[in-house]
Amino acid sequence: MTLSVALDLDRLRGVIQQEYAEVAACPTKGYHFHVGREHAERLGYDPADLDGLPASVTESFAGIGNPFALDRLRAGERVVEVGAGAGMDAIVAARQVGPTGRVIGVDMTDAMLAKARANAAVVGAGNAEFRKGYAEALPVEDGWADVVISNGVINLCPDKDAAYREVFRVLKPGGRVQIVDTAVREAVPQEARENIALWAG
Repeated sequence: MTLSVALDLDRLRGVIQQEYAEVAACPTKGYHFHVGREHAERLGYDPADLDGLPASVTESFAGIGNPFALDRLRAGERVVEVGAGAGMDAIVAARQVGPTGRVIGVDMTDAMLAKARANAAVVGAGNAEFRKGYAEALPVEDGWADVVISNGVINLCPDKDAAYREVFRVLKPGGRVQIVDTAVREAVPQEARENIALWAG
């Protein structure tokens, strides 16, 4: 359901971008959420998927679950990641789909995109690319993806209906959605919905 909120969307995005630019630059600073490889392993990532990845790939990982626990990707599949961050999930996806598959990671934070692109280059993931964009307007053609993945990102979108419309727009008929995210059981009070500090933190 789309929330009717009196939010300055540009300001909200700016605050979120600032937070995650800091995670890209200073992953060991300490945040109200967990980051890094140990965190990924606690979430159930297969160590074999992480082995051989340099620290730069895993250190800024800030996901909240493991989209690959829902299903492993298949060789040759095309994957879109909504909210790619520093690229760890996209790189894991690129390894799973192999050289005949492709991965497009989308993120709105320049610092994360720069780190993701550098990480893909370091590990030789030539089948992964990273594009700047928003979950509500993915820069991907209609029906391109076999699978859409996302990890703790759509909860940051005020217009979740638009984000999910985009997920299904870029997905092929019969494709798969492997999203892990935060959900609430009760309606969030209007005052909290309009508090940018709560959205970002």
